[in-house]
Amino acid sequence: MQEPLCNKWFTKPIKYECPYVRALDPDYKHFINPIAARRMGLILKRAMATSLTAMKDSGIVMPDAIITATGLGCIENTEKFLSVLCEEGENCLQPTFFINSTHNTIGSYIAVNIKCYGYNNTHVHRGISFESALLDAFIKIKLGKIENALVGAHDEMTPSFFTLLDRVGFWKGGFAGETAVSMMLTKCGDIKIVGVEILYMPERQKIVDVVNKICSENDIAIDDIDLLVTGRNNNDENNMVYDDFENIFNMKDKSESYKNIFGESFTSSAYGVCYAYESLKRGISPLGKKVSKVLLYNHCENKEHSLILLTC
Repeated sequence: MQEPLCNKWFTKPIKYECPYVRALDPDYKHFINPIAARRMGLILKRAMATSLTAMKDSGIVMPDAIITATGLGCIENTEKFLSVLCEEGENCLQPTFFINSTHNTIGSYIAVNIKCYGYNNTHVHRGISFESALLDAFIKIKLGKIENALVGAHDEMTPSFFTLLDRVGFWKGGFAGETAVSMMLTKCGDIKIVGVEILYMPERQKIVDVVNKICSENDIAIDDIDLLVTGRNNNDENNMVYDDFENIFNMKDKSESYKNIFGESFTSSAYGVCYAYESLKRGISPLGKKVSKVLLYNHCENKEHSLILLTC
């Protein structure tokens, strides 16, 4: 979707009009042995490239934990395995597609390649998969169980699965994208995640209470939040939730969206964190707002809701 392993999207995003967009890939030979790469699906290559880049940029040689989020897992390999099973029966099945088709393959593959023997977990919870992984890392660091964690969000979209979801209106108002995001969370950093909350089918007042709680716990007035990052797209039904939130907290003029840049996927909220992080790092948002405190608000089908508060 956007140029890989760089932040050019912040000032010069690539714009798309088509409903289905696959991620742009870097030259993987800089990250993976070409012979090994032949047996890897795209999602594994992307996970390795983003993970190694995050480790290099953070200066952390070995993470204490690897925590992965995925909504669909290695769906491309799953499709290949099932297609061969349907076409040829059980006579000539290739084990590679099956071995590399499970959801926890991604985190496992990263751990094996960097020889990390610490905590390793994969979260698969539809639209809050990434938030669940982030909360896992957030809690463990707060409790002192780990010093840092490599948190990743990885999803791919195949043409056949795009068609299936399109039939039920999943892409209405947006375009289908893919997620390949890795980030290193540490105890000390210039940009801080100070609150992570996940809610299921909350009432309006519950959302208000949780926002107030997050802000009060961190001595932040709601009016001091400079930027609200949401999962707004061109779907009126989806946007009604964000409209209501913005009206409650008087944040309409502070609101920006990341989905017009990165598209829709089960873990696209990871791009929302990237959007918030880069805005805080630069002190200004892509639309020119001065930024020191960012609230990220997402929902999936108005069922799973999440709130992430970041400061610098």
